[in-house]
Amino acid sequence: MKYSPRSTRMRVATVLAAAGLVLAACGSDSDEGSGDSGDFGELTVQLSWIKNAEFAGEFFADSKGYYSDAGFSSVTLNAGPGATENLVLSGNADFGLTNAVTVGQIVAEEDAPLKIIGTTYQKNPFTILSLESGGNIATVDDLKGKRIGVQAGGNEVLFDALLAANDIDPSEVTKVPVEYDPAPLVNGEVDGFLAYVTNESIIVEAQGLPVTNLLFADNGLPFVAESIVTTDEMIENEPEKVKAFLEAEILGWKDACSDIEGGAALAVDEYGKDLGLELDKEIQQATIQCEELILTDEVTANGLFTISDDLIDQNMATLAAAGIELEADDIFDLSLLTELYKDKPELKD
Repeated sequence: MKYSPRSTRMRVATVLAAAGLVLAACGSDSDEGSGDSGDFGELTVQLSWIKNAEFAGEFFADSKGYYSDAGFSSVTLNAGPGATENLVLSGNADFGLTNAVTVGQIVAEEDAPLKIIGTTYQKNPFTILSLESGGNIATVDDLKGKRIGVQAGGNEVLFDALLAANDIDPSEVTKVPVEYDPAPLVNGEVDGFLAYVTNESIIVEAQGLPVTNLLFADNGLPFVAESIVTTDEMIENEPEKVKAFLEAEILGWKDACSDIEGGAALAVDEYGKDLGLELDKEIQQATIQCEELILTDEVTANGLFTISDDLIDQNMATLAAAGIELEADDIFDLSLLTELYKDKPELKD
């Protein structure tokens, strides 16, 4: 069974150190799109995790030729997890998928010239996962007195921000270092486990163990995830390339959320065929992400990948809770997405 590492707080030194390893691994883990040579040349996209249904939209965009139709001569989808921000900054990826907290920290600490230009997930999938028969953590007050498994060196800043946003003294909770396998939760070593509602939660429940999820997005930490990041230079110097990529992404995710089983099958049978993925789990993951994380009322009104002003304000409040002080313009630039929808309003349909 595959488990999902999720790093929401990458120290830049760690990012830089990891980059070489990621590059070496990525070289043999890519998928080439078909189509004639296009105006924009080769496209490289750094995914945030393994090639499962989390990236069904990218799989559709590749397999149906949306990237090539948009003008890209070939497409490489690099599997994660990896140092997404550094790979984009170094030019080893044109675009990457990440989240607002990670981007915010790197921009704040290093003044990195990066921007989020759109987002797949309107709601982040982070959760404190617990067993109904165990910790049963349904409210933030239920955290008090509990042992919570938190991945050391990765998700600690986000967990600390969850406590701060809800006025919980860290001394009231025991933070237990864990890896990304939820076995400590299943075995009763911890009462709660920092996880993804679209991954570890499904995995544990599939073992016949009813679970409770305390979603960060509903408890003081709403921020966007699976967000598209690129450099300021790309936005300024190659705006048409950015819009072409965004158009292909929109078309791919339209397909992904209208054909859940098809997207899951692409992950299991083609893009992640060497990972031993289970179709039922991938279908469940794809269903949750589309119905609960992507297709909100605001997306229905404004279009895929858009981020409303209100949601941006919520993201900035989350960053402040995590000790990251920035202005919205420091990490968000939705101007090219806005231009694209103005030029092609049919993409909103």
